[in-house]
Amino acid sequence: MPPVPLQLGWRERVRLGRDYYVRLDASDYSVDPNAIGRIVDVIADLDRVKVRLAGRIVADHARVWARGSTVTDPAHVEMARRLRQQFQQPRPAPAEDLKRDLADYDRAFGLNEEVA
Repeated sequence: MPPVPLQLGWRERVRLGRDYYVRLDASDYSVDPNAIGRIVDVIADLDRVKVRLAGRIVADHARVWARGSTVTDPAHVEMARRLRQQFQQPRPAPAEDLKRDLADYDRAFGLNEEVA
């Protein structure tokens, strides 16, 4: 046996783009859109393509050998739709009461002590 275990299959680390798909051998596989913009690990063998984010599986597809195929999980499409709707909802305006008494900072840094 070799001193280091053999790495079988295909592995790569990529940043998940806004279209929430990863590409492997000219085919695209959908990934949970919550991982957009984050570094994910793409792991493939002869049968499966799995994508992990911090050890958690965010995509698991049967591998497709036809070039130019797109494999989409309906749950990923639904999550993308919900995230899009949340993004388009108006957000409440921030509170205007962001003023603070400057004496708070003097007390925090010990600057308000009486000089003898």
